[in-house]
Amino acid sequence: MDTRVTKKKLGLKERYAAMTRGLGWETTYQPMEKVFPYDHYEGIKIHDWDKWEDPFRLTMDAYWKYQGEKEKKLYAVIEAFAQNHGELGVTDARYINALKLFIQGVTPLEYYAHRGFAHVGRQFTGEGARVAAQMQSIDELRHYQTETHAISHYNKYFNGMHHSNHWFDRVWYLSVPKSFFEDACTGGPFEFLTAVSFSFEYVLTNLLFVPFMSGAAHNGDMSTVTFGFSAQSDESRHMTLGIECIKFMLEQDPANVPIVQKWIDKWFWRGYRLLTLVAMMQDYMLPKRVMSWKEAWEMYAEQNGGALFKDLARYGIREPAGWKQACEGKDHISHQAWSTFFGFNAAAPFHTWVPSDEELDWLSSKYPDTFDRYYRPRWEHHRQQQAEGKRFYIKTLPMLCTTCQIPMLFTEMGDPTEICYRDSDYLGNKYHFCSDHCQHIFEDEPEKYVQSWLPVQQIYQGHCFKPGTDPTAEGFDPLIAVLQYYEMEIGRDNFDFHGSEDQKNFAAWRGEGDGTSASASTQGDTK
Repeated sequence: MDTRVTKKKLGLKERYAAMTRGLGWETTYQPMEKVFPYDHYEGIKIHDWDKWEDPFRLTMDAYWKYQGEKEKKLYAVIEAFAQNHGELGVTDARYINALKLFIQGVTPLEYYAHRGFAHVGRQFTGEGARVAAQMQSIDELRHYQTETHAISHYNKYFNGMHHSNHWFDRVWYLSVPKSFFEDACTGGPFEFLTAVSFSFEYVLTNLLFVPFMSGAAHNGDMSTVTFGFSAQSDESRHMTLGIECIKFMLEQDPANVPIVQKWIDKWFWRGYRLLTLVAMMQDYMLPKRVMSWKEAWEMYAEQNGGALFKDLARYGIREPAGWKQACEGKDHISHQAWSTFFGFNAAAPFHTWVPSDEELDWLSSKYPDTFDRYYRPRWEHHRQQQAEGKRFYIKTLPMLCTTCQIPMLFTEMGDPTEICYRDSDYLGNKYHFCSDHCQHIFEDEPEKYVQSWLPVQQIYQGHCFKPGTDPTAEGFDPLIAVLQYYEMEIGRDNFDFHGSEDQKNFAAWRGEGDGTSASASTQGDTK
């Protein structure tokens, strides 16, 4: 009788190789170049796909087990939060507006990322890169689901969340995050990974997840904290994919260096502009604050990012164009953005407010060189106007930057009293930009950006009214017509927080009276 031979169990690395790269093959009846055409046309030269280092090292069965354990913990917390009316335990109803902005402008990006990674996961010749992109695609879909489930609990009690996906396709300021991902998804596969995996995930994502989730914890929102922690372990893999993609391209051929540098310049700046919304959330929308945007930028961008680009210098990569402007902007962008939304709040489905004296003092301490000089007088003026019943809302809409689609609100480097304004002519038309860098991005690929769906221009061209609307009718109000097109509940989703239904309900639920204050009511003058 033959002795039974015990087969050696494969280790994790060998099993991963067998279940990923071992499933690849060379095509015969069609050339590989025709089967995988998209990883060539960008100009990136890859000589040896076997040099790709796998950043995930998870087979699909291990992945489902690992994620399933996290799901059980996450949904147990979400369920307990809902059953115990955790929404009443947050510090202040103003905090909910940060969640409104998150589910309106951040959560849909997870779905865009899911689709983008699924697409590029088909485009790479190398099996390792294909599997990594496909695994991240699954991660991003899970994030979209968990964020939606966690924040949807608040939709039962607060306004401004009921049409987030509808608004993402229509509302003027939500074109900022939407355009970022549509720009990335319409690039090639290597540019997409540079944009999302490297510039956003590796360089900038900590500015979103770490301070905001800490802020959620400080404000009593354990549901949001839990989905943040659940996603953060995935984000660490995503960051690893980002740096691996960059180093892989740079090590394969010296000719890749200028292409990668141009992408880093572009996508760092595009990501930085997108994070303006996060800066505003961090400094103004968290009643109980953890750190200022300036402190977060210094910690996660200047220190971590600075060390990263010193490391990449050995490949010939320098820090991104716009790095110095971004570092100076840490003193200004949150204040300029909140001031803009305060004025245009009639057209935005969340509430704004004038900071309290305590909050103004906090901002003064965090921005000692700029806040009292440039921004505190503005808020004190708004408070006085509001106390006199003169809270106003701007009924027009702001000019948008053609590239990043943010309103033209940013100031010149070195002079925060002058709006930065640039323009370019292309094929007989004039295009406007909020910075030199947005202008340079446009001029490098004008045919891409002249196709942008800029919501303000579409509104003024009459494309954002419901069917049957008659703009020539007597007493026609274009702003009301646009809000109806948005399907916003006017007077509930928008206007000032003081006197809002959210404020009154939250105060009544907590037994704090009717929630009214000495501030002006929701309805104000319009200009």
